[in-house]
Amino acid sequence: MFYACNQPSNIDEQMPDVVSYNFNIRPILSDKCYKCHGPDASKRQAGLRLDMPESAFKALKDDPNAHVLVPGNPEMSELFRRVSTGDTTEMMPPANSNLKRLTPHEVDLVKKWIKQGAKFEKHWAFVPPKASPIPEVKDKTWPKNPIDNFILHKQEQYGLTPNPEADKERLLKRVSFDLTGLPPDLDMMDRFWADKSPGAYEKVVDELMKSQAYGEKMTLHWLDVARYADSHGYQDDNYRTQWPWRDWVIHAFNENLPYDKFVTWQLAGDLIPNATKEQLLATGFNRNHKITEEGGVINEEYRVAYVTDRTNTFGKALLGVTIECAHCHDHKYDPFSQKEYYQLFAFFNQVKEPGIQSTVGGPETYAKRPMMQVTNDDVKGILKFVNKQDTGKLIVSVMGDSEVYRKTYILKRGNYDTHGDEVQPGTPKAILPFDSSLPKNRLGLAEWLFNRKNPLAARAFVNQTWQEFFGRGIVKTSEDFGMQGNLPSNPELLDWLSVDFMDHGWDIKRLVKQMVMSATYRQSAVLSPEKSKLDPENIYLARGPRSRLPAEFVRDMVLASSGLLTKTIGGPSVNPYQPPGLWENATSGRGILANYKQVHGQNLYRRGMYTLIKRTVPPVEMAIFDASNRDQCEVRRLRTNTPLQALLMENDPTVLEAARVLATKLLQDKSSSKEKVYKAFRLIICRKPNEKEQTILDSYYNEELKTMDMRTAERVLNVGEYPLPDNINKVELAAMMKVVDAIYNLEEAITKT
Repeated sequence: MFYACNQPSNIDEQMPDVVSYNFNIRPILSDKCYKCHGPDASKRQAGLRLDMPESAFKALKDDPNAHVLVPGNPEMSELFRRVSTGDTTEMMPPANSNLKRLTPHEVDLVKKWIKQGAKFEKHWAFVPPKASPIPEVKDKTWPKNPIDNFILHKQEQYGLTPNPEADKERLLKRVSFDLTGLPPDLDMMDRFWADKSPGAYEKVVDELMKSQAYGEKMTLHWLDVARYADSHGYQDDNYRTQWPWRDWVIHAFNENLPYDKFVTWQLAGDLIPNATKEQLLATGFNRNHKITEEGGVINEEYRVAYVTDRTNTFGKALLGVTIECAHCHDHKYDPFSQKEYYQLFAFFNQVKEPGIQSTVGGPETYAKRPMMQVTNDDVKGILKFVNKQDTGKLIVSVMGDSEVYRKTYILKRGNYDTHGDEVQPGTPKAILPFDSSLPKNRLGLAEWLFNRKNPLAARAFVNQTWQEFFGRGIVKTSEDFGMQGNLPSNPELLDWLSVDFMDHGWDIKRLVKQMVMSATYRQSAVLSPEKSKLDPENIYLARGPRSRLPAEFVRDMVLASSGLLTKTIGGPSVNPYQPPGLWENATSGRGILANYKQVHGQNLYRRGMYTLIKRTVPPVEMAIFDASNRDQCEVRRLRTNTPLQALLMENDPTVLEAARVLATKLLQDKSSSKEKVYKAFRLIICRKPNEKEQTILDSYYNEELKTMDMRTAERVLNVGEYPLPDNINKVELAAMMKVVDAIYNLEEAITKT
């Protein structure tokens, strides 16, 4: 009776016609059963593995007449009996396991799966992707490219229909932020609005992708992936000059370096025969980790920590798996043994580096061996993309292997000094065995990664790219494609995109353009009550993506719309406005980052991605808007909604200064106050205000103008370093500044709609 009343409240609770082990059963077993009956031999109970069919179909150890699974007969299967019983002495998971019981829907799924034959499947992520045929759909007028066929096919299965295309203003704002991280300017808005040709949208996409800001936008995510920061980390946390590597990443995205080369150069550019200085610079990717400068540390302990960081980053960033969970013991959920972890570790264990190379010092300590020097001749030639601003010595940490082979051992319980068996370089067999013909170094590892049979390399990057444009990956857990990760919402689409990406030479710009040109991407973000009930998280994309801008782009929007933005590409990181005392209250007192030294002039108005990141005290305005602190690899940022974000927008001197500067420019226009407010709204919100919005803002300006006195005006205007023009009406300026600031504080200002 209870089960009969359990009607599905949304799509995820509908009972499928055919129950899939991969998509319906394995997630249940992984959550509720693998803790005691999974891959980790040290925690396994009753000698039973539910992740392997040969174990699951065996007779029970304690009762040879009973079987965990009897295909076609749920009532004779101990698994079904134990998960459905009300007897607390027999139910699974047991009460003392602290695991939740199966829901009635999950019990029904297990029953139906057994009834249909209890068929096991290899985990979907470890099977090489195959391109499914592009599905037929009922509405043949909607799709603009194959992505839409896959999306609409899934929607039609669940009775969903896509939203109409977003209006031109909102669509332009969306695609401009997604491709450049910046709002469109008035000229682009007017041109796009006036262009009635069928190819108007594609023209603007091509224009945005040719912009140098495209490389900056694409780089921001990769900085999180690569754990890029401007300090070494740990207690002293002194300065490092790793920014030329960041300049290279921007250059690589703008030049559309194919993804396989983009990653191979970063993994093993130093090992490529006749490697160029550019390829060597790219290897800075694997030297972005924290490095200690504290005296008295144990050298080998920290050297092992650096190698561990590289190994974990390789797994999370490039494979989308939690390989780090096998650092101390066999992985509890995925088929990765501790031995395989250290075989992968062996590839990164040959770098010619000590655990501690130098304590806090001057410019000679801003990079650590192995290192390269970027010379003045380099930036005129092969490294012309590096924004070197003076003639001083510039050094960057890069990769370089020792001439002497370093043996690698399994580290018992992950302890640096507790050696187990020696291991040779290798890869997890469940993903793809390492080909013995490949060199046993990082270059061989890169070749293994981009083997067509590797099931994860293309999927992981395609998924992260999808996440950048739709706010959520096809696999929500971009960092975990394993048993504990989320299932793909559209596995056929993920595989089709992955195969297509490989087939077209790992072309990143082509992949990006496919996504933003799709009808799926172009939909209105309006949420109807029906869709809110059926698909509240927009998993099946029956509406357009709507999310808050990343922390850095909140800053960029404010600076760009006010005209303050410095558009210089690359170069050293800068220290904009920051509340006093933050660095000083969290420092060892050593090094040039012990005290915060704010920049001035044009450097105050650089893009958010160039704000200096000190790991122990990351930029506060970035942290409030969920930016990574870059302690470790991060492929998916959290997205929170807190009062602190509203308080920051109301009080941040950058926002207030931008409001003052934009108000000044508006007052210098020969136009009415109404036209000035209209222009400010367009610059910030990227659309024309409706009549109600215009009326409210006009009234607010007039009220402020009536009540504002000179003393209050001077106090309001006293913010920021940008000079205030002489001979300007301060009362009018302060009133207009308040209106502009109000527009900056609208939710829509910092939201991709």
